[in-house]
Amino acid sequence: MLTGWSEMIENSMRILIAGAAGFLGSHLTDALIAEGHTVLGVDNLCTGSLENLKQLANEPRFEFRQQDICVPFDPGRLDYVFNFASPASPVDYTRLGVETLMVGSDGTRNMLEIARSSGARFLHASTSECYGDPLQHPQTEEYWGHVNPIGPRSVYDESKRFSEALVMAYHRYYGVNTRLVRIFNTYGPRLQKNDGRVISNFMIQALKGEDLTVYGEGAQTRSFCYVSDEIEGILRLSRSEEHLPVNIGNPVEWTILECAKAVIEVTQSSSKIAYQPLPQDDPTQRQPDISKAKKLLGWKPKVDLEEGLRLSLDYFRSTLVDRV
Repeated sequence: MLTGWSEMIENSMRILIAGAAGFLGSHLTDALIAEGHTVLGVDNLCTGSLENLKQLANEPRFEFRQQDICVPFDPGRLDYVFNFASPASPVDYTRLGVETLMVGSDGTRNMLEIARSSGARFLHASTSECYGDPLQHPQTEEYWGHVNPIGPRSVYDESKRFSEALVMAYHRYYGVNTRLVRIFNTYGPRLQKNDGRVISNFMIQALKGEDLTVYGEGAQTRSFCYVSDEIEGILRLSRSEEHLPVNIGNPVEWTILECAKAVIEVTQSSSKIAYQPLPQDDPTQRQPDISKAKKLLGWKPKVDLEEGLRLSLDYFRSTLVDRV
């Protein structure tokens, strides 16, 4: 049930977004500024980029602070805290493994303490990686997951799983008004190039005329949500009174090979498919059950993969120009 948000918009909130210079954090910042709120964006820029916030350079309701959230700081009075701070791509979280674990533990605790001291609402960005290589398909929020706690992906998976436990503990023991969004594969403008994620890898390879790298036989599946749909779902959850996790993602399932072929078609590339060995612990299937989001939030995605790829095309072309 959505309650109280119209009054919040009318009164205007002061909001902290941790990870504001990242892909989703920057889009969320734009959306909240557009609603009339004041935003303090915090990011240590280990994976985020100020380029993602350049459109807000002259915006008086936006303030940026370069800050590691693992180090306690005083942001002043707040009405809402959105915690989106974490390396999120395979390239980044394997390069910054310890940092990923620390931002999910120390960083999340610091953000919860800020919300607690301000009496602010709190939303934490979790992930479908909490389900690991799932034995249940599609994945519902009640599924506990099938995760290797010591494998190469564990620095990210376990960081997010611990974060969820910490968020629920602060809700249960301290009464912090929390929400948990489990984000599935999301793509669109500002997605980091060459970051190991499916869409960005394929788009860059296709635009450069290189072979598209498909791991295994490409039979593993993913569900791709365009960024505008993802942000709408996150905002709807933030306005609800639901404290347990909610899946926000596109339930349409694609094999990786199908996705590669769709990218080649949209980019009109001459690229071929190049097959490589499957990485350890790479999930064989990933598809959200969004029944809860539909019922609770009245939300479902609107943008299909082909449309989303076309909407992303100019951005990925521009990243190639920037590299010249």
